[in-house]
Amino acid sequence: MTPPLSSLRILDLTSGVSGPWCTKLLADYGADVIKVERPGTGDESRGHGPFTGGVPDRERSALFLWLNTSKRSITLDVQTPTGRDLALRLAAQCDAVVVDRSSHELERLRLNHEDFAAVNPSIVTTSVTAFGLTGPYADWRATNLTSYATGGQHYLTGDGDREPIQNGGYHALYQAGTWAFGATLAAVWNARETGVGQRAEVAGQEVMASILEIYMPDFAYRKAETLLTRRGNMATAVVGIYPVIDGHIGIHAMPKNWPQLLDSLDMHWMAEDERFKDNRARLRNNDELMAQLYIWTAGVTKAEAYERGGRYRAPISPVNTMADLLASPHLDARQFCREIEHPAAGAMQYPGSPARMPATPPQVRPAPLLGQHNAEVYDELGLMARDLATLAAAGVI
Repeated sequence: MTPPLSSLRILDLTSGVSGPWCTKLLADYGADVIKVERPGTGDESRGHGPFTGGVPDRERSALFLWLNTSKRSITLDVQTPTGRDLALRLAAQCDAVVVDRSSHELERLRLNHEDFAAVNPSIVTTSVTAFGLTGPYADWRATNLTSYATGGQHYLTGDGDREPIQNGGYHALYQAGTWAFGATLAAVWNARETGVGQRAEVAGQEVMASILEIYMPDFAYRKAETLLTRRGNMATAVVGIYPVIDGHIGIHAMPKNWPQLLDSLDMHWMAEDERFKDNRARLRNNDELMAQLYIWTAGVTKAEAYERGGRYRAPISPVNTMADLLASPHLDARQFCREIEHPAAGAMQYPGSPARMPATPPQVRPAPLLGQHNAEVYDELGLMARDLATLAAAGVI
């Protein structure tokens, strides 16, 4: 069936993670995403490993291949006058442009929302940056780590008596890209209703600060750091990460789960022990309880602990490795992972979408080669082969 976003055309002027993640989501659900890349080098993520086959190659970056499925790639230097004009001509045919540059840089290039709106009044310009387009930090650059830190998330990550620790992966950047995806769809829907486009702005710091759960509101209300401490991998004996024979498991038992946890541990005697009779007593005797759990976890595997948790309806879960996920019978039964054949990188396993629409599933295509769709896209603008040769010789494409 027709993919749900097949009526959308998007101009992607982003690089790295946040912007490409936003446009990947749009592309996988059917939007025609035209990815603009720097001539010669392309998206910065093309230079990031790991690389398939272990050899650095701009067409084999696992990060780029994952973030840019289903898009069309053209090369274009938007810093040249001709490149800027071509970008505006492309924008005139699009529903939205996604950018990841600061307001000053967009002003310098004359590629801000007002410039796009001059050629297409109904266009949406989605900006996804570290700190937004206004304010004292607007022109500052940031990485995943600095976005995570300035947004307050690092304050909550790690052990309370030690320094904050870095989270794994690109969590802050993916979160910003996910919000940019939603903002783009909302703004495009509004533009189709009203005929007038607008700027949609996403700031990575604000994304991180918005998902601080109860911590920011608690401090704002009480001005006291009562809950605002790092609790590490072990909040209490029954909420934490434990080592087992072949890795780790997580346990998160609230008072209502206590009987089921005892069933799983085969430690029913604790129900009659005054040290563990209720939640208050368990907190007072947290070290003794933790010692008992360590004794049990030292003798089981992840699979055994998970099976017992499932059998007795107790909140016990394995800490899955990447190998565990790829071998997961549940994910396999749901066909979560898919194999995609890329002309340069070959066949690879890719995670699927966590949002499912069976009537209109994603139609995922391999990430494009650098400039793969130059002839196709520029032909849609009316350019001839000789025009492309001239532009290439001038370094514009």
